[in-house]
Amino acid sequence: MSNADLKELLNRYLNDSLTVDELHALLEHLRKHENTEALQAAIQQALTDNTFKDLSDQSRTDLIFERIMQQARDKDASGGEVIPLSTPVVPSIAGPGARQRSIKLWRPVAVAAVLLALIAGYYLIKPSRPQSIISIARHPPASNDVAPGRNKAVLQLADSSSIVLDDSDTGILAQQGGTKILKLGNGQLTYRSAANHGQPAAHQPLYNIISTPRGGQYCVMLPDGSKVWLNAASSLRFPTAFTGRERIVTLTGEAYFDIAPNKNMPFKVQTGDTKVEVLGTQFNIMAYENEDRINTTLLQGSIRVSGQTGEGLRLEPGQQAAIRNGSGTITTHEVDTESVVAWKNGTFQFDGYDIQTIMRQIERWYDVDVHYAGKAPEGHYSGTVGRDKSLLKVLRIFEEGDLKFKIEGKNLTVL
Repeated sequence: MSNADLKELLNRYLNDSLTVDELHALLEHLRKHENTEALQAAIQQALTDNTFKDLSDQSRTDLIFERIMQQARDKDASGGEVIPLSTPVVPSIAGPGARQRSIKLWRPVAVAAVLLALIAGYYLIKPSRPQSIISIARHPPASNDVAPGRNKAVLQLADSSSIVLDDSDTGILAQQGGTKILKLGNGQLTYRSAANHGQPAAHQPLYNIISTPRGGQYCVMLPDGSKVWLNAASSLRFPTAFTGRERIVTLTGEAYFDIAPNKNMPFKVQTGDTKVEVLGTQFNIMAYENEDRINTTLLQGSIRVSGQTGEGLRLEPGQQAAIRNGSGTITTHEVDTESVVAWKNGTFQFDGYDIQTIMRQIERWYDVDVHYAGKAPEGHYSGTVGRDKSLLKVLRIFEEGDLKFKIEGKNLTVL
């Protein structure tokens, strides 16, 4: 394929006018050729000539980039190798004593690299702005890979008996007082009031606990219709029927809440020394014991977060309240909520994290123990990758940032 033909096909792709045969031809060409300077030049020329030409350079590349990334999210490209970029790793200062490691590309070339990865049917990691690309290098398959986590949890009933949810059939699993526990066809656990039954307020409430192990996640619909998504290594304790003037649950680990509104019965989440009060809203709480703080992030509605002192702060959507473990002091700041709840939506989204923070997420999702050969590497890393990828595919991304790893069974060593 000549450079002129390649340029024409790339132009037609950006204008959404490629035929199926032309797309296959472009796909085959990109699979056979490395990302050479000539190829980059042709792509850059296509970006210059496309139908966004009436816009400014920055607006044009912004729009192209967002279109391509939306297509990437919609298609959820799976597995495989990405054509490696012949661009060196360039450290940049991210703060005192910290380095932001990523492969820096001029924005139009970044768009081109995304285009290459997308139409070749491959996957990539897209760090936060300024845009950078970290690609998965070519590696042979390895037998010491670790599969990603999946829907997996154990339900402990009021009599202390347990049900392994991932092994159970769909249908009615148990009945607790006046509430039936069902497992739906999509795997979700649901609590429903049984006909002609009730749980009088005078009776002692019955409590259930749903727990996810490392390498597991689960979704449960509570008796009031609220939905809770549990991340790995988390648990939620809740009554099988909400009675009285408030709805109270207890969380360890991390969960995303979508609360059914009921102004007459506020919903409260207790985790450690932190309490979250809400009428009806969507929010995320991260309260792992091995993290240095409890983060509560509001997506919709309004919540009040209080610590040991009892003093509470009301959050607005987009804000996160952080309480450092043991201090009780609450701080608030604006956050990228998409990054916070990425785990619920099936991705890892690292936003300038140090390697220890990233590896704690890896430990929980892949059920591995992380070790460091000497001092933990410095630097901060940003990017996105699907949680459905095997451990090796995730680690190969970071190898492009000069990190090396060794997997032995359930032990992962950062070299």
